[in-house]
Amino acid sequence: MTQPQLAPLTLYLAAPRGFCAGVDRAIKIVEMALSKWGAPVYVRHEIVHNKYVVDDLRAKGAVFVEELDECPPDRPVIFSAHGVPKAVPAEAARREMIYVDATCPLVSKVHMEAARHHERGLQIVMIGHAGHPETIGTMGQLPAGEVLLVETPDDVASVAVRDPGQLAYVTQTTLSVDDTIDIVAALQARFPAIVGPHKEDICYATTNRQEAVKAIAPNCDALLVVGAPNSSNSRRLVEVAARAGCGYAQLVQRASDIDWRALEGIGSMGITAGASAPEVLINEVVDAFRARFDVTVEVVETAQENVEFKVPRVLREPA
Repeated sequence: MTQPQLAPLTLYLAAPRGFCAGVDRAIKIVEMALSKWGAPVYVRHEIVHNKYVVDDLRAKGAVFVEELDECPPDRPVIFSAHGVPKAVPAEAARREMIYVDATCPLVSKVHMEAARHHERGLQIVMIGHAGHPETIGTMGQLPAGEVLLVETPDDVASVAVRDPGQLAYVTQTTLSVDDTIDIVAALQARFPAIVGPHKEDICYATTNRQEAVKAIAPNCDALLVVGAPNSSNSRRLVEVAARAGCGYAQLVQRASDIDWRALEGIGSMGITAGASAPEVLINEVVDAFRARFDVTVEVVETAQENVEFKVPRVLREPA
């Protein structure tokens, strides 16, 4: 019996995609901590926003908690890549705990920037998403009221500042580049003296992944972003794809989440992944398409990444 002929499908694979240097480093920190101190090692908040990664580390002996008071004082604790308010390491030190900060160095850069502005007497406006761990961590670097949050250009009109002439702004590192431009423009229009970052706060990996999606989206009947629903950078990629002209853009955590009925009759497909999604999940999605279509893969590379961040010294020293 002859096999039914599979419909042809051009699969555009965005590059860069998936893991960034900060995520890579954070996962390595948990694995090295387990190797150095043995299980269990506690992690405050998901180390990165990806269920597959978290489940894998949990199987190796990591225990994920939301707050420090859930950790026993005699076991090491790791702070997630998103960063934490200043009060968290202070409390860990007070309890004489071993702790390792896995905050992405590019998030730490924003923290230091905010602290420098504060020392100069400036109040900070943060462009970010309310409730996101990175926003909570950045706002928690300074005393209450010193960092004001705006999420949209409309928020800028109503933000109540102490002194319009003494302001600076910082941004969450995983935002949409295009959306942020509009919010910055609104801030500069209302507060002409506002001071911006020396260098763009949105991280290189977020920008690169968005540019790669913009390059493939116009050629795709549909585009899938492999990532978690609570991953800010992954959700932005879906929005970027839709805005760049792709009629169907969706977020999926695994190949099992793909809505095949919505993809009937497509001839071209885009695939990318958020910065905390491992390549194994991307391969799983590609294999699912190979099982249903006669796939031709085209890798579309818009940038090369060779950034690497060192792990903290405490993990490089013998136990």
